[in-house]
Amino acid sequence: MPQSSATSITVMVSTYNWKEALALSLRSLAGQSRLPEEVIVADDGSGDDTAELLRDIARTFPVPLRHVWQPDEGFRKARILNRAIAAARGDYVVQVDGDMLVHPNFVEDHMALARPGRFLQGTRIRTTEAETARLLGGGRPQFGWFVDAYFRDDKDRSTYHFGRRHHTLRLPWLARIKSRSTGHPMGCNVSFWREDLLRVNGYDERMHGYGSEDLEIDIRLRNAGLRRSQIKFAALALHLEHRSVSSLDPADPELPNNKLLYAARDQHLVRAEFGLDEHLADFAQPPIDLRAQAGQRP
Repeated sequence: MPQSSATSITVMVSTYNWKEALALSLRSLAGQSRLPEEVIVADDGSGDDTAELLRDIARTFPVPLRHVWQPDEGFRKARILNRAIAAARGDYVVQVDGDMLVHPNFVEDHMALARPGRFLQGTRIRTTEAETARLLGGGRPQFGWFVDAYFRDDKDRSTYHFGRRHHTLRLPWLARIKSRSTGHPMGCNVSFWREDLLRVNGYDERMHGYGSEDLEIDIRLRNAGLRRSQIKFAALALHLEHRSVSSLDPADPELPNNKLLYAARDQHLVRAEFGLDEHLADFAQPPIDLRAQAGQRP
């Protein structure tokens, strides 16, 4: 499937009970240079206040805004992402977390690098606690050299420092060069052709609890013959700082999710046995556009 300006795009935003961050994330998507055809909020069991927020945002949102929700039965991100993929109508799916504020050219950058046979792996800029508070207080998002953020130190990966600021710059010509490399899987900023997600049956829904669902689908996509292509110097996104919900050692091979991850690697799996095909019938028709509920003319 060739990349084209006519390609339809779905942006999926995953969330759980942090409506303040979600509001900022959606605001950044509403201001895109290349608007998607729809935005789907993949909600892993948030309370009624998130639904109320979405109805309010929908009043002025520039594209269809849809809410795909499931009951709160613990961390089930794999399942809610599959439900959102099943609901998606775009040819191309861009996935971000609901604590990410994206650059105005974020969607445009993903589409500029989209090619058949590949999926795109972006990165994040971790804002400091002070910058996170400023943004949540209504401050304007800032990108570029002077952003107040943390960056991982290649020499000591257990600490963060304030160097490597070149990764905050948007340089599309350099992004095209960097896209020849593969990067590292990270589910907070990634994009795929929807037909490729259908091919591997989406995320493995046996994964409950935090972690590794993004690593596992990455393996199966590559087992299917797809190439992971890195995005740097484009598709910039600020990540709001918050307390991690990860285990003390997310790489522990005895964790149930990691056992599934290593099985996908060792058995060269392509298709998830328990995946998004369970939800396709539920979304034979797309979820309601919240703008219609809010009284906005679609």
